[in-house]
Amino acid sequence: MSVDLPKPIASYFAADRVDREAVAGCFAPDGTVKDEGRTYVGTAAIAQWKAEASAKYEYTSEPFAAEQQGAMTVVTSRLTGNFPGSPVNLRYFFRLDEDKIASLEILP
Repeated sequence: MSVDLPKPIASYFAADRVDREAVAGCFAPDGTVKDEGRTYVGTAAIAQWKAEASAKYEYTSEPFAAEQQGAMTVVTSRLTGNFPGSPVNLRYFFRLDEDKIASLEILP
């Protein structure tokens, strides 16, 4: 199933599939990520977050739904990999700043 995503969000999921280090480049310089109870601020911290997650787990993420909730774009994606509870559907709450991601919060 193909989902029509705003370009910065589509770029995030594409980067996560092939070049996880490029994920940080999808964010504004002062962008934030909230995941698993932790907050990462700035592209260097976001790159470190993604590098650690990629080293710890092998996974694929397939977005299958998207909706607008005010200023947020909420994408639901099926995450499958070698982590406890796999597979799982996660919700990605994106706030965009023009052509970059200003914030992302990932929730079950």
